[in-house]
Amino acid sequence: MTLPTANGGFTLRNRAVVAPMCQYSVDAEDGVPTDWHLSHLGALAAGGFGLVIAEATAVVPEGRISPRDTGLWNDEQRQAWSRIVDLVHANGSAAGLQLAHAGAKAATWPMLPGFEDGTVPAAEGGWPTVSSSPSDIFGYDAARELPREEIADLVTAWADAARRADEAGFDVIQIHAAHGYLLHQFLSPLVNQRTDEYGGSYENRTRLVKEIVAAVAEVWPEDKVLGIRFSGTDWADDGWTLRETVQLSQELRELGVTAFDLSSAGIGPYTGPRTGPGYQTPLAAAVKEGLQETDSFVTAVGGITTGTQAEHILATGQADGVAIARAALVNPHWAAVAASELGVPREENPRAKQLWRGRW
Repeated sequence: MTLPTANGGFTLRNRAVVAPMCQYSVDAEDGVPTDWHLSHLGALAAGGFGLVIAEATAVVPEGRISPRDTGLWNDEQRQAWSRIVDLVHANGSAAGLQLAHAGAKAATWPMLPGFEDGTVPAAEGGWPTVSSSPSDIFGYDAARELPREEIADLVTAWADAARRADEAGFDVIQIHAAHGYLLHQFLSPLVNQRTDEYGGSYENRTRLVKEIVAAVAEVWPEDKVLGIRFSGTDWADDGWTLRETVQLSQELRELGVTAFDLSSAGIGPYTGPRTGPGYQTPLAAAVKEGLQETDSFVTAVGGITTGTQAEHILATGQADGVAIARAALVNPHWAAVAASELGVPREENPRAKQLWRGRW
């Protein structure tokens, strides 16, 4: 599978992608990825995935979802990511990284056993948060409205993080504009109540995403992949819609984005369809249809658990790739197992050569 870039493309060994999944494992709370990230992401690559995308990684310290999240705002972090990229490459996968800012959903406790829910108090390592507009929709401590001068600083921070990602050797970066985090907080009218040029109309609510994409594209090499993750819809009245997602995807393709991952929700109570096998795949199908005149790579994510199900999504043209999340946490060799289920000969199975003698 050829993954398109601004000036061509490069080949993935298959269309199985590891979706970004937070590990909440930076014990030092300094944003530097650890041996856990090395072993975890390396195992996923050894397990046969074509592309392994590392977790939501903050472009500034206050953008972390929790104090135990990874970052890429300094060179120590870049150096630590570099050795992880080397292992992912050595095990046969392309390496990706999701660049993020949690906005009003930052400074929360890790989603791990033994931790509380809600905002981390300042005395225990938390910090004040920012958003497009103050809102109580998330149930966390109130965030202040992000002033215009700080918006410009954030655009620069995203570009700086992208530059470091390139230096670390990543093949793909994915801008996180989903799940109720900062960029989604600007896109969605459920949160964004601004009256300046970043609020109100569709054009204004999408302005920050476009500014960030343009700034990142300036520093990101044209032979590497620039991607984005959307919540395709808020599943809520008066929220961000699939129609807007399709339109914005088309506009961002013109700015250099070639990879689009379609999730959903993250703002307010979930009111969408019953979750289950492939429940978000129609969102990817809609974006893929909207981008049909361009060279793009659209991935479906959510409730994809078996090789047969994934192959059906691809064979019917609903998406160009499948992003596997929780199923990969259960089995880091998901891609190799799926290949075996689908009849790929043992000698062509994508797992690491050291695992070749394994049997199912």
